[in-house]
Amino acid sequence: MHRLCIISRQSERYRQLIENAALPELVLTDNPAEATLVLADPPRLASRLEEFSNLHWVQSTYAGIDALTQPGLRKDYILTNIRGIFGQLISEYVLGLLISHQRHVAQYNAQQQQEIWQQHHYNSLSGKTMVILGTGTIGQHLAHSAKALGMTIHGVNRSGEVPNDNFDQVTPIDRLTDALSQADIVVSILPATHQTDDLLNAESLNHCRDVLLFNVGRGNAVCEPGLIQALDSGAVAHAFLDVFKQEPLPAAHPFWQHPRITVTPHIAAESFPEQVMEIFKTNYLRYVEGKPLQFQIDFERGY
Repeated sequence: MHRLCIISRQSERYRQLIENAALPELVLTDNPAEATLVLADPPRLASRLEEFSNLHWVQSTYAGIDALTQPGLRKDYILTNIRGIFGQLISEYVLGLLISHQRHVAQYNAQQQQEIWQQHHYNSLSGKTMVILGTGTIGQHLAHSAKALGMTIHGVNRSGEVPNDNFDQVTPIDRLTDALSQADIVVSILPATHQTDDLLNAESLNHCRDVLLFNVGRGNAVCEPGLIQALDSGAVAHAFLDVFKQEPLPAAHPFWQHPRITVTPHIAAESFPEQVMEIFKTNYLRYVEGKPLQFQIDFERGY
């Protein structure tokens, strides 16, 4: 028998789905000491890892697993995450806010309340260059969606290799500033690793000119004081931020009141339990059969 413990803000929904799936040789437990498997939201599990003395495998309910890869935490188990389900949601978030900004939707809403008839100039997204930092499945989906709107797509990844024909060009990350200098829109979908810490800082962002910046990856990629400098200098015209170094964002944080920053509370791509369960079921059956698990995390690389 394999004993599964669920640690999630949506535990009850996951429990229902597990029971309905009737997976072979799997029973649920609330006792960490007897659990061999864990289905968990990483931030909720990180402080409790030592309670699981028989732990073999953790299936994350998130794509981001940096809460479990921090120095000092145990790494003597298999960790898998969620992939392949967030591309549509991230694309909707980025393109929805991008189009709203380009077409002055918030400004027209404010004008409506004041009964003001005033038109504002706008430009089409066609012909704009979007630089996507991270060319995995999410970046590829966004590239496909943005390409359909007529944009030029420039990717940035570790190798500089082009993953598919939705990317017009791909630059290795050690030449990041070459890509930033061409950008109208920058979207970071990077994982949290030591290599991505403060990657978007005052120096690198100084190569931009009037760009729209999105961070929908992890909060560590943006140097927060550096972003403020880039906004003040005009290198960044507006920043749309869904992830932060500290979450929830502290009440006194300067991002809250900045007129050219849009803050959203880490909602760009929700982990829907039904989709997570499909990945868990596939991996569980592989686990039972002794096959390698999908989407396994390399603790050294952090993704």
